[in-house]
Amino acid sequence: MRPRQEVEGLIEGMGGHVSSAVSKSTNYLIAGEAPGSKLGKAKALGIKTISYDELLGMISDKKAIT
Repeated sequence: MRPRQEVEGLIEGMGGHVSSAVSKSTNYLIAGEAPGSKLGKAKALGIKTISYDELLGMISDKKAIT
């Protein structure tokens, strides 16, 4: 897994927005091995939780499309 700042750079480089808080406007929560309380909040709000590998797959798919 890459450092958080590098992952944030990948997301922002693809036009995404990174937030340190979970809210109803959050699209995805990237959960590591110990996601903490944000995972519970995301579940309560119905936000899709993805792994780092899923994020990389989404980025690869988008690069293949564009």
